[in-house]
Amino acid sequence: MSNTRTVLITGTSSGIGLATAKVFHQNGWNVVATLRNLDAARPELVALAKGDEPRLILERLDVTDAAQIKAAIEAGIRQFGKIDVLVNNAGYAQNGVLEGISSEKVKEQFAVNVFGVMDTIRAILPHFRANGSGGVINISSGAGLWALPLGTMYSGSKFALEGFTEALSYELASQGIFVKSIIPHGGVQETEFATRFIGSTPTEPDSPEEKAQYKEVMDAYGPLVMKVYASRLRAATDGSDRLRYTIGVDKRGFLAKRYNSTSDEDYMQFMRAFFPPVNDEDVEAWKKTQKS
Repeated sequence: MSNTRTVLITGTSSGIGLATAKVFHQNGWNVVATLRNLDAARPELVALAKGDEPRLILERLDVTDAAQIKAAIEAGIRQFGKIDVLVNNAGYAQNGVLEGISSEKVKEQFAVNVFGVMDTIRAILPHFRANGSGGVINISSGAGLWALPLGTMYSGSKFALEGFTEALSYELASQGIFVKSIIPHGGVQETEFATRFIGSTPTEPDSPEEKAQYKEVMDAYGPLVMKVYASRLRAATDGSDRLRYTIGVDKRGFLAKRYNSTSDEDYMQFMRAFFPPVNDEDVEAWKKTQKS
């Protein structure tokens, strides 16, 4: 059995998941790079997976499919002898007013962002316990610390993930298994994620002011994205008891206010100043966009 450490990463088809797989590999780790559709694997990962004894393998894994979770874990152990760290990266965001989101879509959001994470961890824990060590890194979001308008589903799923991650960290600490949360915020998501999320909003920006704001948000993603990749590697290797790694620029002060408010009333007053109430006309207008 090789002494090289091994990481299994979910959601490596693009963006931060793809880059994370490459960064771990570049830093000498064995990598089990998983994705829902193997045909969507990027050429750079395919190239790394070739050879007689590759340090990276590609495995199919839809986190909502228990059989695929089990098969991917078994493939990683079979190839590399053991898995040391699990990075739960797979996830997505949908937004909109609650009345316009179907029950099926609600379940879909939580199935990927919460239940899929739980099922993947549950499947790998016996292996970690047998080794007497292991680590879980869950990729959360600033939306798991504070909520934003139209974010009931995404924030709901990430708040659930944050609570679950903290509770699990206490539960597994005595068994030599660490659990950590990485929290990108303030413009640190990768461009593809941001495009998908903002692209799912009810309307496209049309006024000069809206377009300028949209461009400002999107331009913030690129320069800071490497901090997210580095934080995942640091969380896996720093040997600390730290639970949360927040990465980003707190330009509007959401993070500072969440942790430094003297009262909940103080925090809510601060947040509501950014988000005026949504009226019935706004809700109906949004519903119409979903039917067209």
